[in-house]
Amino acid sequence: MKIAIVEDDARIAQELSLFLERNGYDTLIVQDFVYAADEILGRSSDLALLDLYLPGSDGCKICRELRRRSDLPIIMVTSSDSEADELSAMNVGADDYVTKPYNVQILLMRIKNALRRAYHTDPGNELTFGGVILHVACARVTGPTGECGLSRNETMILEMLMHAGENIVTREQLMNAIWQTDEFVDENTLTVNVNRLRRKLRSVGAEDLVKTHKGQGYSL
Repeated sequence: MKIAIVEDDARIAQELSLFLERNGYDTLIVQDFVYAADEILGRSSDLALLDLYLPGSDGCKICRELRRRSDLPIIMVTSSDSEADELSAMNVGADDYVTKPYNVQILLMRIKNALRRAYHTDPGNELTFGGVILHVACARVTGPTGECGLSRNETMILEMLMHAGENIVTREQLMNAIWQTDEFVDENTLTVNVNRLRRKLRSVGAEDLVKTHKGQGYSL
């Protein structure tokens, strides 16, 4: 799958390109913003990461042109946390909206989810850690002693933790990814979801997979 990156900060664009390529994607860095839609579609991109504010053009204009000519998924990326900007992005056809500074693992999950919805597939739909396999597309986990189904939230939690490996994923990052906010969700709700995930992992022989880091978050 090819991801088009439309970003006026060359350093950010290059770092994001390297990160996505390490995770199995081809990338296209678009530098001519006036003809961005032509390049994205002409180079057979499967998804566009589109900055909202660009010199000589703007993300909403490019998004509108892409949506007029294609159904490829579009994720708007911007440093603005304005609700008006988010509404504008959605009104011109963006599928998702991510605010800078973003966690690259969360962005990766948003990309995977957008591709899955658009193409009913996922090039990385199986993740493995410590002998446990997460089947992302069908929301199931396989462990040493069996297999069981997961809820949407449980799948998202385990997916983020598997991408991070032994690195800590904070509670705020998990809450933002699952509920798109950490402001109006009782933290106990996340704890309940993690405990349910742990019970299911225990049932397939992976009792100690998820580790708690008090006051920080979780890791594998």
